[in-house]
Amino acid sequence: MPIQQSDVLYTAVATAENGRDGRVATDDGTLDVVVSPPKELGGSGTGTNPEQLFAAGYSACFQGALGVVARQEKADLTGSTVTAKVGLGKNGDGFGLIVEISAALPNVDPQTARGLVEKAHQVCPYSRATRDNITVTLV
Repeated sequence: MPIQQSDVLYTAVATAENGRDGRVATDDGTLDVVVSPPKELGGSGTGTNPEQLFAAGYSACFQGALGVVARQEKADLTGSTVTAKVGLGKNGDGFGLIVEISAALPNVDPQTARGLVEKAHQVCPYSRATRDNITVTLV
């Protein structure tokens, strides 16, 4: 169920100039980066790109959701990491994304780890936002 504006606890604001070949910055100045297409897409690759920014946000958000689930189940996430791989490719007459989320949970047995990752995927706001829109694979 979508949230209502009255339920919003925080709003991030970022402004892009010149799209994929320019600059993006947040209104509070904590993020201010040059963006450029990667070499694989004919760009210079000298700046970051939207897919890298999405991967960074998704991995951080997913790790946060994993922490919530692990606390509920009293699992030890010490030393854990979450990596998001975001692919951009042709999708019909346009472009689309595909995501692979990899979680390393060194202090949790594999079966428990898989369960935690699947539960985190149900509660992570990025996972919820992309559900049924793009393919997300959990590793």
